[in-house]
Amino acid sequence: QVQLVESGGGLVQPGGSLRLSCAASGFTFSSYVMNWYRQVPGKERELVARITSGGVTTYADSVKGRFTISRDNAKNAVYLQMNSLKPEDTAVYYCNAIWRLMIHWGQGTQVTVSS
Repeated sequence: QVQLVESGGGLVQPGGSLRLSCAASGFTFSSYVMNWYRQVPGKERELVARITSGGVTTYADSVKGRFTISRDNAKNAVYLQMNSLKPEDTAVYYCNAIWRLMIHWGQGTQVTVSS
């Protein structure tokens, strides 16, 4: 059974940091491109960061220099380190795995940046 389980969300003040984790199971994690998306009510889900099976990373312009995606294939996990958080980073963050035509989603974790 394929599972992606996000954790690490919560409430943080502007300028603060959070680290999101996504634990994967039920598929060959090391082969997959892993992504973090986010969504706010009324808007489309947007890609925040991506890491390929080979470790190549890409970021949305809005988070470059502040967020870092990483993966640990031995632990079947992907992470999103978020620094210098802004109120506009408030969203539900989703973990996503893609390999060829296979796509898997987690249930999401809420991140709220507010004073």
